[in-house]
Amino acid sequence: MTSRSLGLLLFLVVLTGGCGDPAPDDGPRTVTDALDRTVALDPTVQRVVSLAPNLTEIAHAAGAGDRLVAITSSGDHPPSVDTLPHVSALPVDFEAVAAQEPDLVLATDQINAPGDTDTFEALDVPIYFFSFGSVGDILTSIETMGQLLGTEAAAADSAAALQSSLDALRARTGSLPDAERPRVLVLVGDDTLYSFGRGSYVHTLVRAAGGTSITADIENQAPTLSDEYVLQEKPDVILGLWGRDYDPDRLLDLHPTWDVVPAVQNDRVLSLPTSLIARPGPRVLQGARRLARHLHPDRVSAPSDSAGRLSSSMSSPAAP
Repeated sequence: MTSRSLGLLLFLVVLTGGCGDPAPDDGPRTVTDALDRTVALDPTVQRVVSLAPNLTEIAHAAGAGDRLVAITSSGDHPPSVDTLPHVSALPVDFEAVAAQEPDLVLATDQINAPGDTDTFEALDVPIYFFSFGSVGDILTSIETMGQLLGTEAAAADSAAALQSSLDALRARTGSLPDAERPRVLVLVGDDTLYSFGRGSYVHTLVRAAGGTSITADIENQAPTLSDEYVLQEKPDVILGLWGRDYDPDRLLDLHPTWDVVPAVQNDRVLSLPTSLIARPGPRVLQGARRLARHLHPDRVSAPSDSAGRLSSSMSSPAAP
């Protein structure tokens, strides 16, 4: 081989990297969280602590449930998380979190104090904050989780499946005129009447289910309602977040004057687990569909309930 040919061969080897793939970038990467903070992460995140139950479910939906090494003490879904260490998030047990040697801590400004970032920075533990102001934020958070934890393809599939489920529900209820949409009161408490005010994604879920949320225009984001308010607004349906085994008769025991409220008169009090409505995660579509079956059984029937199966499967551990 001539020296010219050898030189040309060496040039081609260098140019193509020896016919192999380019070497990966092993340097740190930076991302921006919902608090507009810049967070530095290792190229691969393997050990994750979740400080909010909805983020635990979102991590599973994103195909990264196996990255979780500890979760908040209020986390209860999917069932596999019962075997993980549980740490306090209110207040944060910083020592217990640091003991897990996490590559990343997941938090949300709906539960966790933004000021905790200072302590985590002092511990040299990256923390990423999410925020949920809309149903769209829930879908986007699944994709974001995939980007953080390196499971982009699985996360994109889950987000797309949830969007498809939401679109299917809206296709069944979207044509309903306002006159045919029951007026729905969503309550977190049955004694003290905690509810949801302006800006909550809960109103979007009620709308998708074929109803109208009567507290959507209340300025306070987390209003406490009075008996007088309920008597004045006369909701057609009351959706309580009190669990499946709730006895609706308890409402009249607590609020005797409600015997004139249409929802009570017509036995249209529905109770669901809090996690299916008030926990912004993949299962809110299951909650919306259950509400839709209650509001419009002629349009949304139980046998076609794919949303529950969908969200349940997406909350199960998946390989990245």
